[in-house]
Amino acid sequence: MTSIIEPLSLGRGSKRVVVKDTIDIAGYPTRAGSAALAESASAERHAEIVERTLSAGYQIIGKANLHELAFGMTGLNAWTGTPENPRFPELIPGGSSSGSATAVAAGLAEVGIGTDTGGSIRLPAACCGLYGLKPTFGRLDRRGVMPAVSSLDCVGPIAASLEELIAFMAAVDTRFVMPSNGEAPRLAWIRVEAEDAIQAAVEERLAASSLPVSPASLALLEEAYGAAMAVINRETFEGCAAWRDDPRLGADVAKRLRAAGQTTDVELRDAEALRRAFITEVDRLLETHDVLALPTLPHAPLTRAAAEAGQQDLTISALLRPFNLSGHPALTLPLAPRAGYPLALQLVGRRGDDAGLCRVARLLARAPRANAPD
Repeated sequence: MTSIIEPLSLGRGSKRVVVKDTIDIAGYPTRAGSAALAESASAERHAEIVERTLSAGYQIIGKANLHELAFGMTGLNAWTGTPENPRFPELIPGGSSSGSATAVAAGLAEVGIGTDTGGSIRLPAACCGLYGLKPTFGRLDRRGVMPAVSSLDCVGPIAASLEELIAFMAAVDTRFVMPSNGEAPRLAWIRVEAEDAIQAAVEERLAASSLPVSPASLALLEEAYGAAMAVINRETFEGCAAWRDDPRLGADVAKRLRAAGQTTDVELRDAEALRRAFITEVDRLLETHDVLALPTLPHAPLTRAAAEAGQQDLTISALLRPFNLSGHPALTLPLAPRAGYPLALQLVGRRGDDAGLCRVARLLARAPRANAPD
């Protein structure tokens, strides 16, 4: 297994953390899983999230593997090796924070720190049967994180236990305070296109919670996915200017970067207009509901064999990427698998109410397991 590509021992806490290799750790190079960055100089200082993690009493045990340049959804990496999905070994680990998720799923660490620009925390967490949180955009400081400039990217945790995830957030963010028990939260069940087994599992978990749930829709969800793709393509193309023509790049990333370079200024302007409209749509729905609920994944993840044969599936992020565009906090929680693949429920909360989102996740995680595992 290649979940950890740089073993470390920083801090003396009993709780172990792995840190995605797009995040600076002083004294070590940040290579983003790419041979193009193989000769990078060591970072001079810790990223802010690393400082906070160590100050909170956690032990950092390694730099985690990832999809090269954090620009891919499968988690495959020909240079550093691809981490094995411990719970579903025939499937991809998910990207781009593959090592952060697989290290946690394998029991190597209690928390994996990842980054999420288009689902890159929530997707591998879902693929590996874990919890993963994309906080509100800007909630956790991105200083010392690649890329230096992004209007989508968020730092966040992956954990096998929701309580472990909550404890980590409270430890690294003094503003994160779990609300006391109050009225039952109101959930909006967002109707989306997803496989029947996924829809059924999510509906059963919501019903088992006994929380008030009402059907709703986001008319701009599909368009928001397309807009988020335009933004990530332009920002990644610009952020990777130093390496995008490097012959050492993996074939899949080089191909995506070439395509990303075709994003036009008109497409970007349209995407920003759609961003504003989608934020308004989500915010309005959250005026009458505390949390939005929908599947994390619309269909089963690729098999590892299919991905290694060159198959791509960016639509696996169809229900994830829109909330990078809007900046709302989003959390994935695992459901019992069916048909041999992982199932997961995604919750989306009000911007800034990450703790309230986690409160709802806690209520749903404690609900009876209505969907039986294989």
